[in-house]
Amino acid sequence: MRGCFAPMTHVLKIEVVIPEKERSKEEMSPNGKASPLIYKVNGTARHYHLEDHPIASNPYHNLKDVVEASVCHVKDLENGQMREVDLGCGKALLIKESGEFHAVGHKCPHYGAPLVKGVLSKGRVRCPWHGACFNIGTGDIEDFPGLDSLPRFQVRFLYLLYFFFFVVTQALQTQRRTKVMAKCISLSNYNLSSTNVLIIGAGAAGLVCAETLRQEGFSDRIVMCTMDRHLPYDRPKLSKSMDSHPEQITLRPKDFFCTYDIEVLTEMQVAAVDVKTSDKHLKDQEKLCKGKEMENVFNIRTPEDANRVVKLATSKNVVIVGASFLGMEVAAYLAERAHSVSLVELEHVPFKKFFGERVGRAVMKMFENNRVKFYMQTEVSELREQEGKLKEVVLKSGKVLRADVCVVGIGKALEFLLMNNKKVNVPHWQMAHMHGRIAALNMLAHGTEISTVPYLWTAMFGKSIRYAGHGEGFDDVVIQGDLDELKFVAFYTKSDEVVAVASMNYDPIVSKVAEVLAAGRTIRKRDVE
Repeated sequence: MRGCFAPMTHVLKIEVVIPEKERSKEEMSPNGKASPLIYKVNGTARHYHLEDHPIASNPYHNLKDVVEASVCHVKDLENGQMREVDLGCGKALLIKESGEFHAVGHKCPHYGAPLVKGVLSKGRVRCPWHGACFNIGTGDIEDFPGLDSLPRFQVRFLYLLYFFFFVVTQALQTQRRTKVMAKCISLSNYNLSSTNVLIIGAGAAGLVCAETLRQEGFSDRIVMCTMDRHLPYDRPKLSKSMDSHPEQITLRPKDFFCTYDIEVLTEMQVAAVDVKTSDKHLKDQEKLCKGKEMENVFNIRTPEDANRVVKLATSKNVVIVGASFLGMEVAAYLAERAHSVSLVELEHVPFKKFFGERVGRAVMKMFENNRVKFYMQTEVSELREQEGKLKEVVLKSGKVLRADVCVVGIGKALEFLLMNNKKVNVPHWQMAHMHGRIAALNMLAHGTEISTVPYLWTAMFGKSIRYAGHGEGFDDVVIQGDLDELKFVAFYTKSDEVVAVASMNYDPIVSKVAEVLAAGRTIRKRDVE
């Protein structure tokens, strides 16, 4: 052991997987089926043999910059326990479940949450912040949000007593691993008639769809078409971190798309698709603008929108229409920057239909304590302008608000989830990821049904509310903790069953409930009371 220990030292050794040994596993599709893979193109079944087509190399094929360290005694870890261990140049997550030891990256690749504070259950760990799930045996991401998987380290025993790590420094530092992907073998000219897969939109759903196709061995052409001028980016940050530039929130760098032959057509819109002939008709986005809008009235749809709002709102009067997640997040972000922030909403309490009246009032009080003024149970009747610029917002109540900037926070979401044999609107970032994956698998004729627990979060004034489940039509809310102190957990029930949960400063309770629901188990109202 490089002279690190005396001959009789008792250790457990954890090291990076030997690539040759694991190559057959890496070459299996993420759904567990070994190659050759079968997928359909234009209705025709094709076989994909991994040995015949180019595959991106495993990042662990060249082992160098190795570090090794003894970390703890074997008996220090009980079944069902996780421990974050420091190796000097980085950390790893050590796990014991069902008598077996596993070691993976210790941070969620999505936003860097410490997974040791997450939930371990039946072979996977769920992120405490946003609910992403990772297989502890492979490190693969199994539920979203996020794109990357965790690095995995092999566990070996030496003398049965102490943990010993032997790992690649790079894996410790990046804390993320991109799955092995195929590349395109039939790139032709840029005529869309030769496109095998056209993905309309370049959000999370579109990107996960494209990546999943490549991960599953799809080696034909993939084109993503977006009205945006940027490569796919982290859209939730538009209202949470409004002064972020596109390159700061991009989901994948430009060279990623080149490496895996995923073409992205920006500032383009698919105007029509002929299903019979597969013809696609595009319109240049620059030609789609109609009329002239007031320059200080915004929908937050792009980084430029968000950046412009911050610039114009600084030390000015802001009116936000709609107490949606976007509207409330924008209000929170601008509260310290603007001279005044006014929020107009039809309901009498923000988030009432989603979080219930008691939680909604607690959130509203937090906003009022931060100088946000609410105008509830009313709506906008007129936007008054002067020389093309908004000057006043007139409410149906007759109130006139001074407005240098107006943000319209009312939108429609397009993600749906089939629950209890009916389609319901589930407009979550996590759901967009999952829809992209399911779409890709079914394009490849896997016949995969969606199986996930909706999970969302919102951040306001440095505090986060997490939510899991689908609480539409809840008839009661069981609250534990202190709403006034903004430390609580709320269980949403329908009849006798818990259908959703929300919390603030109560991690990882939402991830725990999500894991129970994901396992198909029922939580009764009496269990939480």
